[in-house]
Amino acid sequence: MNIATTPSHRIGEALVRVVDKNGKPVADKDLLLNQKSHEFLFGSGAFDFLEYEGKKGDPDRLEKWLKMFNYGTLPFYWGFYEPKEGSVEFESRMEAAKILKSNNVTIKGHPLCWHTVCADWLMEYPDEVILDKQLARINREVTAFKGVIDIWDVINEVVIMPVFDKYDNAVTRLCKRYGQVGLVKEVFAAAKAANPDGTFIINDFNTSPKYEELIEKCLDAGVEFSAIGIQSHQHQGYWGAEKLYDVLKRFSRFGIPIHFTENTLVSGTLIPEYIEDLNDWQVTEWPTTPEGEARQAQQWEEMYRILFADPNVKAITGWDFADGAWLNAPSGLVTTDNRCKPAYYKLLSLVKGEWWTKDETIHTNSEGIVSVKGTKGTYEITGAEGIITLGSEPSETTVVLG
Repeated sequence: MNIATTPSHRIGEALVRVVDKNGKPVADKDLLLNQKSHEFLFGSGAFDFLEYEGKKGDPDRLEKWLKMFNYGTLPFYWGFYEPKEGSVEFESRMEAAKILKSNNVTIKGHPLCWHTVCADWLMEYPDEVILDKQLARINREVTAFKGVIDIWDVINEVVIMPVFDKYDNAVTRLCKRYGQVGLVKEVFAAAKAANPDGTFIINDFNTSPKYEELIEKCLDAGVEFSAIGIQSHQHQGYWGAEKLYDVLKRFSRFGIPIHFTENTLVSGTLIPEYIEDLNDWQVTEWPTTPEGEARQAQQWEEMYRILFADPNVKAITGWDFADGAWLNAPSGLVTTDNRCKPAYYKLLSLVKGEWWTKDETIHTNSEGIVSVKGTKGTYEITGAEGIITLGSEPSETTVVLG
């Protein structure tokens, strides 16, 4: 780890007492310190861990994913998760979640309530019944996955929800009927009731004052957000440092943790500015280019550094791990044939390099005590039993050297 370039608020420290199996201090000894995990959530969409059409995710791609990330998003779009009422894709999600969890990955479900990819079969019911079914759906998923998935995007893109007019859907009907704040209050209450210790996020791509106003109204109404989700699908060009700092300043004022939930930077041509809805950009081929890959790497590095330096930001999630996903875009850190792009190596050099401790020599004093400092997370000493946790407050830990 490079202490000089790691933000100070991301660094923790502990006094570690090293003893042998008889409890005697291991004095004046060189030992190796290695990091086991990050406290910060470095994430990506984890859709590749699902089984699609009987085909498992590519092992090489999954290995590259796991080498980088400790946080993954799994899809729970209602229209796909429950295409027919009562027929849910529970097994596929739980299988993927267990694979991730067994690799020490924290998992988020996305989303519980959204007007897009909504279940069409809801449309046959009146609004009152739709609301009951929406709240029951939240209770079902949050309860079923409790202990495996405890972080959820509860409601997605509320700013546009009541005026969304591309097609009729059950959730926009609810938003018009009960109002934005009323619907947000209902769905968050349902999630909290199902898992009082869960982490529940409001999420939106609209970073205008309208999102701030919505958050203010919800807070005034007593809604408790675990985090504010910010999307940045930058298919039309990188936001840049100025906009990032502006968004951070405006949304940090709430004193609520910020998660950058869905982030995209492409390594090919950009979508023209005249396209208002990114979903309207439909192409059969969208190649990555050497120039685009160099640009993407530089932009990802700057974005990671800016967000990691802000104490309010607790998570960053890149949306597409591989090219050819949403919009068929060259938006991944790896290509469709699993070649790692420069952006992959750049981010890896931060997450598992500059902000990571590996084989660092530490030396105990005459009483077997050593001061450990590093990026917040968990650590171990080679050959010793016991986990060292570096958090917000200095701690004291004893480990036993075998």
